[in-house]
Amino acid sequence: MPTILCFGDSNTHGVAPLTDIDNTAPRIARRWPVVMANALGWDLVEEGLPGRTFQFPCPVMGPHMDGRIGLFMALESHGPIDAIAIMLGTNDQKAHFEATPDEILAGAAFFLDVCLSDEMQTRHGGFEPILIAPPQPVERGPLAEEFAGANDKGQAVTDGLRALAEARDVTFFDAGSDIETAQIDGIHFDEASHEVLGNALAQFIISETAPE
Repeated sequence: MPTILCFGDSNTHGVAPLTDIDNTAPRIARRWPVVMANALGWDLVEEGLPGRTFQFPCPVMGPHMDGRIGLFMALESHGPIDAIAIMLGTNDQKAHFEATPDEILAGAAFFLDVCLSDEMQTRHGGFEPILIAPPQPVERGPLAEEFAGANDKGQAVTDGLRALAEARDVTFFDAGSDIETAQIDGIHFDEASHEVLGNALAQFIISETAPE
């Protein structure tokens, strides 16, 4: 059966919405990659790291938050894969990075260039990137200060990811068309949203791969 690699941040990992900065709630079991893979009947490789960005080493959480490092590691340690679902861009909007939407999109472009490179396509026998725009972050709750300014960037990042996918001729999915971030912290997904997103992505992939 096909194998899909899900590469992302805390919302791919399954971190529950935070009631405070030191929240220790257990990881959501039916996170969206699990729901999606179960619905598809595909094998799943999970690569969700809380705090991960497209391209920024984090002065708080560490240099390994730079997703470019993890992307190479994931593509060279797993496989062969048939698809990679990439959902990043939320943490890139943290205030301390001071990143513009264009800078965030430059990191996303690097991701697609790596995935579409002859080296990586050959290594896996060909695979399809699926670029997923995360729901737009909202400045609220315990993470409001950390994501100050994100309210003004989210739509531009979503629109830019869509345009980038079209330019690279890869599959695009807007997660914000199906779910919103939790009211508690404005960043993470609750269990119901993981369920909705996983099933929506599965149906989307089925529709994209169905013979015409």
